[in-house]
Amino acid sequence: MAHSVKPGIYRHYKGHDYEVLGVALHTETEEPHVVYRALYGDYTLCIRPLNMFIEEIKKADYTGPRFKQTKVF
Repeated sequence: MAHSVKPGIYRHYKGHDYEVLGVALHTETEEPHVVYRALYGDYTLCIRPLNMFIEEIKKADYTGPRFKQTKVF
């Protein structure tokens, strides 16, 4: 499975930081999902489809990646 998402710290375009643990496959569809943890609040564990995690956001006040890596593990 080729992808550019590696473990590390990523910043969401809205400003919060997350720790990416890795990429997992959905057991039924084999669709890749990014597994990550919020680094604020209750440290919620989350998943998001890989294609959504790496997509570019185009809004009136922001154009760029949804998540940007800030620290590599």
